[in-house]
Amino acid sequence: MPHLAPEAFAAFVGIDWADAQHDVCLQAVGSTTQECSPLDHTPEAIDAWARALQERFAGRPVAVGLELNKGPLVYALRKYDFFVLFPINPGALAKYRAAFTPSHAKNDPTDAELQLELLLKHRDKLQPLNPQSPAMRALAQLVEHRRRVIGDKVRVTNRLTSTLKNYFPHGLQWFEDKDTLLFCDFLAQWPALKAAQLARRTTLADFFRTHHVRYSNVIDRCIQAIKRATPLTTDEGVIVPHALLVQALVAQLRVILQAITDFDHAIAPRAQSHPDFSLFAALPGAGAVFAPRLLVAFGEHRERYASAEERQKYAGIAPVTERSGNKTWVHWRWQCPTFLRQTFVEWAAASMRHSFWARVYYQQQREKGKSHQAAVRALAFKWIRILYRCWQERTSYDESVYLQALHHRGSSLIQKLAQAS
Repeated sequence: MPHLAPEAFAAFVGIDWADAQHDVCLQAVGSTTQECSPLDHTPEAIDAWARALQERFAGRPVAVGLELNKGPLVYALRKYDFFVLFPINPGALAKYRAAFTPSHAKNDPTDAELQLELLLKHRDKLQPLNPQSPAMRALAQLVEHRRRVIGDKVRVTNRLTSTLKNYFPHGLQWFEDKDTLLFCDFLAQWPALKAAQLARRTTLADFFRTHHVRYSNVIDRCIQAIKRATPLTTDEGVIVPHALLVQALVAQLRVILQAITDFDHAIAPRAQSHPDFSLFAALPGAGAVFAPRLLVAFGEHRERYASAEERQKYAGIAPVTERSGNKTWVHWRWQCPTFLRQTFVEWAAASMRHSFWARVYYQQQREKGKSHQAAVRALAFKWIRILYRCWQERTSYDESVYLQALHHRGSSLIQKLAQAS
């Protein structure tokens, strides 16, 4: 969205959002009077307020500053074409407030006034919200929600593992993967060792065959392990409550696994229909999970980032250097979109299994004394430079082409690759 000159706006508005009621501060162009008032967070109240402004200013653009770039209030205001939304970083607003309030006193009406002041005096430092297409926004929400559900799966499986260790550790030994329907169904049917040992061999064999365990020797080995197992404890005071908790956790895990499948079915067609999807689907280790996330990470607005460096900084991958006198301190970026950084770091780690140079580069970083996480971030930093160029030029990544480029530049990584091969 191109910048509008101040005179193009009919009014400037600062909104300090809240759960039930927002504080609004408005100043019309040509006036020095600030109009402050509360605004209830209901669709009806927001619609009435917006339509009153539209009628008052004859549909001319109104600049709105708020500490959000998404959420219910943003979604409500985006319905109205005459609003131009300017997201204001909450940290920037807090420091701006502290500059004029050394006591650190804070109240909502003042925050609305400060946001209005930032709009009036420093609008050139703010970027108007320029949302992507509905399809891309939907995909962005889907991949982020899916990742949160994955986090729920990890938490539930960790609790399940901890609970089984108290009375039934054999279940953890017999099943390598804890996030499968096989594991859920086994514990749902036999939540304790005694119950499994009392089951008939034919019942156990039918269970494994139903869950696609086809080899007879594997089934026999599983059944023998169940029948010969020695219980950790026979104390009913331990077994009964823990078995009940396992049943509850298994029910949760079953719902989570189905939710992940549902998200995958919703994500795949949306991602694959995007014209840029092929650029990310061909990346080493991207697959069905990371390709849509990388597509969302770069988005549709190629003009948004002037260089790969800007992309690295915004994603929180580029380190921050602080200097004071003779002291220099390098640390990772504290303020950034967490999910975006998570996407690049997780994919960089996955790429090492599919890209020879990525694996060697990671080892090179570890040999320099970097921790695992620091080495993966360094790899992600390098990957973003590569992906940015592919994205800008709409060219698919080709590892052989990249290795040739490294050779022409005389990169030290080529020597390391030669030693590793």
